[in-house]
Amino acid sequence: MTLDVLYFAWVRERIGVPREKVETSAATVMDLVEELRAREERYAVAFGDLKALRVAIDQELTEFDASLNGAREVAFFPPMTGG
Repeated sequence: MTLDVLYFAWVRERIGVPREKVETSAATVMDLVEELRAREERYAVAFGDLKALRVAIDQELTEFDASLNGAREVAFFPPMTGG
């Protein structure tokens, strides 16, 4: 499947692009993260500490064990804080 993968804030800065189309066989978000980490060092660095990341599938906040079945878009971003 092909997914639009979006990166926000420091995730985007570490990877170097705001979005990309990714051809994947991943079943879950975590599977996708593992595929991305294996691509090259900048992805490994960006996804080094998953506790510092949040994920959304098709603009719905979810967990890293969520299924990608039927997904069109996955977004990675740091936790938001209010103030």
